Amino acid sequence: MSKIVVGLSGGVDSSVAAAVLHNQGHDVIGLTLWLMKGKGQCCSEGMVDAAQLCADLGLRYEVVDSRELFEQNIVDYLVAGYSQGVTPLPCSQCNRTVKFGPMLDYARTHLDTDQIATGHYARITRADTGRYELRRAVDRQKDQSYFLYDLTQEQLAASRFPLGEQTKAETRRVAAELGLHTAEKPESQDLCLVEQHGSMQKFLDRYLAPKPGDIVDTSGVVLGQHRGIHHYTIGQRKGLGIAAPQPLYVVALDAARNRVVVGERTSGQQSECGVQRVNWVSIAPPQSPVRVQVQIRYRSAAIAATVIPLSVADALAPSARLIFDEPQFGLTPGQAAVWYDETDRLLGGGLIEPFQTAAAGLAEASLVPAPQTVPQNPKAPEP
Repeated sequence: MSKIVVGLSGGVDSSVAAAVLHNQGHDVIGLTLWLMKGKGQCCSEGMVDAAQLCADLGLRYEVVDSRELFEQNIVDYLVAGYSQGVTPLPCSQCNRTVKFGPMLDYARTHLDTDQIATGHYARITRADTGRYELRRAVDRQKDQSYFLYDLTQEQLAASRFPLGEQTKAETRRVAAELGLHTAEKPESQDLCLVEQHGSMQKFLDRYLAPKPGDIVDTSGVVLGQHRGIHHYTIGQRKGLGIAAPQPLYVVALDAARNRVVVGERTSGQQSECGVQRVNWVSIAPPQSPVRVQVQIRYRSAAIAATVIPLSVADALAPSARLIFDEPQFGLTPGQAAVWYDETDRLLGGGLIEPFQTAAAGLAEASLVPAPQTVPQNPKAPEP
């Protein structure tokens, strides 16, 4: 059996992953990346449960202080995105740059192994070509492959997902049978930053000063005021603070003019979008269009589309064009579009391109002159 480093968050999933590998005879080392102080998994409280698990199983346990890395790669990434009218997806970014990459580096340089494991619900297989393939978990309700689309072949080759072949209910049952103290631990429901601060709005308010501006319709008519575009996201309907005879949704965030653009649902539909920073996972980068089933949000159903690879030199330019069989509502810049084949194989994914103007009415809205009377912004307080 081999030496395996298991990433421990202090939750039941990673606990069972470590316990199962240990019972299989592997030399398991528990490792927690300390990302921030506070409540929840991946925080200081999670380390207590992780340390207790390793003590109960007789495993070596280590903690790596990754708070500065997390601040640079996730906190700064989120704040910059929201300030520019983008709704970033931190989890895939965190998995590649904060968790899997650094954990593998630490395992190699300090623990004399190149095998790591986590409690993610996903599966890894190897094709006849030698390429590692990422697949959905057996438990489709818990499948987390969407958040793992940005992993490299090197990271997939070194990784194991012991829970990929079982359901969450089976994980709870195994934890109870093994007498793990985390067996009944409540599941984390939110992003770690939301758990720590109470809401994404409260988190952002620590870093971004209020910046009032106009809420306008797709013709540029002012309907109300906002206090910062970072409090809004594409597709949002509730909490707009405006009255209208028909339901209105956020269809664009105009950071250049500090405006929130709202419209009826049809004005927020798009038949295509650009995708940046594409990572081809289970197949080599194709040279021709590929028919796929794509998810534009974690909990959304997969929809039929065609991915057209693009050759670009600019890293900020879209590296793929995604054309949907039917127009889609709520395409959110900064969120991930992740595509699969007809089975369960994750082919690739990337970030939805910012500031799309393809939706009906938005091209005109972006050209509407700003109102002559603009409210004065208050002096920005220190973050």
